[in-house]
Amino acid sequence: MEKNERSDPKKIAQAVAQLKHKPVISIITPVYNIDPQWLDRCVQSVLEQYYPNWELCLYDDASTKPATLDCLKKWSQLNDSRIKTKFGKTNQHIAGASNEALKMATGEFLILLDNDDKLSPNALYETVAALNQNPRLDYIYSDEDKINEDCQRSNPFFKPDWSPDLFLSMNYTCHLSVFRKSIVEEIGGFRKGYEGSQDYDLILRFIEKSQPEKIHHIPKILYHWRTLATSTSTGLGAKDYTVRTSIKALRDYLRRNKVEGEVTEGLSPGRFYVKRHVIGNPKVSIIIPLRDQVKVLRRCVESLLKKTDYKNFEIVLVNNQSQEKETREYLKKLAKDPACKVLDYNKPFNFSAINNFAARWSKSEYLLFLNNDTEAISPEWLTAMMSQIQRDEVGAVGGKLIYPNGRIQHAGVVLGLGIAGHAFKHFPEGNEGYMSMANTIRNFSAVTAACMLVKKSAFQEVGGFDEKNFTVAYNDVDLCLRLRKKGYLIVYTPYAKLYHYESLSRGNDEDLQHHNPQKYQRVITERKHMLKKWKKWILNDPYYNPNLTRVREDFSLRIENRKPRYI
Repeated sequence: MEKNERSDPKKIAQAVAQLKHKPVISIITPVYNIDPQWLDRCVQSVLEQYYPNWELCLYDDASTKPATLDCLKKWSQLNDSRIKTKFGKTNQHIAGASNEALKMATGEFLILLDNDDKLSPNALYETVAALNQNPRLDYIYSDEDKINEDCQRSNPFFKPDWSPDLFLSMNYTCHLSVFRKSIVEEIGGFRKGYEGSQDYDLILRFIEKSQPEKIHHIPKILYHWRTLATSTSTGLGAKDYTVRTSIKALRDYLRRNKVEGEVTEGLSPGRFYVKRHVIGNPKVSIIIPLRDQVKVLRRCVESLLKKTDYKNFEIVLVNNQSQEKETREYLKKLAKDPACKVLDYNKPFNFSAINNFAARWSKSEYLLFLNNDTEAISPEWLTAMMSQIQRDEVGAVGGKLIYPNGRIQHAGVVLGLGIAGHAFKHFPEGNEGYMSMANTIRNFSAVTAACMLVKKSAFQEVGGFDEKNFTVAYNDVDLCLRLRKKGYLIVYTPYAKLYHYESLSRGNDEDLQHHNPQKYQRVITERKHMLKKWKKWILNDPYYNPNLTRVREDFSLRIENRKPRYI
């Protein structure tokens, strides 16, 4: 954890001297009845910053403990004009006190620092270095961890780059947060009535005045969140009202942005579910390629017909040279059902070509590519996906797929795990995953086409699946990355759950090397093409922190010395 943070003060001092832009950073710290030892350590962490152009705005919110007041007076008498102190006469709570500290600030940018927390010595330098790389940045955040009373560090939170859907599921940016002061002033600072979630409410209003390209993530731990008995860092039980105020802030966000929906608590503590309403009743074509395996197909189709609460869909079955009599009879029966359509694709298996063929035939506004070896679990699965895909900015939506043994098969796709791997693969379905991310709506670079909902217009815009280079593998990842290049978001939702009896239809690619060398060579060729085409993304997935492993799907700390194997 500390390897990534080691810094040479002399080299940083030289780097600071070479910075063209050296803005004053105002550090906002409301103070209330804090034990002097924690306030001392907090202030000391500011004094130890490598970057010198800062001011610390300490506002006392009418503390009643003499020791706290004496500690503040001590710091106010220090011969350092960068430390500003002010003593309030009436208690205004955290939002009001933060606004008072804000009034003291003169810097171009603001940092929020709790009175018992600690900054990494390079926190301000890394911030200003990022601003010199891109002076247009409005909001910067970093990774963080916890620090206890004995200064032992734990629970590092290695975050993705800006993920708007994850942010609506949790205040993941939290600490360290750096704001352009002019925007904070424009939106009126902190709002009373949101105590405990005043930062979350501030950022929700702040991002409405900025753009995604002006939000920057520094993948280093620059903030240490103190775990005291009364701190929210010890768990929501310490301040359970934060859940209520977070939901209030999110509901305000929906109203301001004219989003029809509701907000409830999520599947994990401290996580939220922004449940968007489906607008209208657009039709969905559920495209299912198949070749025999009629028992598998029957289970899939019957689950869709019986367990889907979103009713305006058709099942498009693409028969790819099935040979068994039982299959032909079952398809003949389904062809009589108004909800089903049967198409014949009489060419050798090519996943991309089969799905493109069905997509051209479909007249629906939305296309859902679904494997024949899946089975719906939750009735709201399609509704949950539709509520996301209707957004203009979203190109594809994926669900949570579970193996029949109750373990996770897919909860989003991470690039760089090999070429691409499934997040939290083989975790028990009840396991929340790293920072509960298996249980939260969030953005990924890709999702699997075993269950992928797309806008037909976006699908056509990027030319559909690549039939030439990705006949079997990686076609879904390639499609998602082309959608990303066009500016679309890819969304994963755990509220769409299906079983996936993976590889029942055509076997597992990893077993091909000895059993079918010709097919194995096809896999290797597709991998090479992926690496050539998408190497930049594979080496640095923006939705997966570089401090996390590249050899396992468990989001554990990256400690391996060897480079990941792609081919």
